[in-house]
Amino acid sequence: MWQEWMAREPLLFGTAVGHLGLLALLLVAGRAERWVKPMKFCASIAIYLGSMAWYWPLAVASSGAKQVAAMVLAGTLILEMVWIIGQAARGVRSHFNVTTALDGLAFQMAGAVIMINVATAGLVGWWTMGTEGTPYVWEVRLGLLCFVIFAMEGAVMARRLAHSVGVADGGPGLPVVNWSTKGGDLRVAHFVGMHALQVLPVLGFLTGSVAVVAGTFVVWVGLSAGVMVQALRGRPFVKG
Repeated sequence: MWQEWMAREPLLFGTAVGHLGLLALLLVAGRAERWVKPMKFCASIAIYLGSMAWYWPLAVASSGAKQVAAMVLAGTLILEMVWIIGQAARGVRSHFNVTTALDGLAFQMAGAVIMINVATAGLVGWWTMGTEGTPYVWEVRLGLLCFVIFAMEGAVMARRLAHSVGVADGGPGLPVVNWSTKGGDLRVAHFVGMHALQVLPVLGFLTGSVAVVAGTFVVWVGLSAGVMVQALRGRPFVKG
């Protein structure tokens, strides 16, 4: 399976594995609080690019176009990690940091890079329309659609320069994810919506049912939108 996974899209697969290796290094060497965000992003990027590598044969486009798309997906996230680790090494925040002109410029550029990545993922989703629409393929398409929609939610957080609503960022939160337990947290919808990219295709593959395809998509979008509205109203996902 590993050989097939790598053969489907070597660059995306290799970049995903590289981020897992970086995560392992950070777990060993980075025990300070500053390294928690880079660790979480390493894990998230590895899951995302690993998923895209697996789905890659479903995208119907010229080999050149697909090669460029893979380079954009991998390259933009490598740039993102360089920024996040660089800011962590400086002992300052990466996200929502406009304390200095340099920090503000870096934050804006990182946002532009991510928008390019998300747009490319949307393009790959469009390319899957050239593949026969089995329930599994439809779940991949809808998973990518949901991913794109809720990845764009990051722009809401960027405009607010915060992910928490009703409380300051950095307060009491749930273990590992650190979602606020005192106020709203927009990262919940971001997380739930984007991971449709993994959950929906698995359900489509296991069930092979068109009804499940439609039902799970509606439920997943409703859940993601619901927790976003909850956050915007200043209510925690889990009250602590």
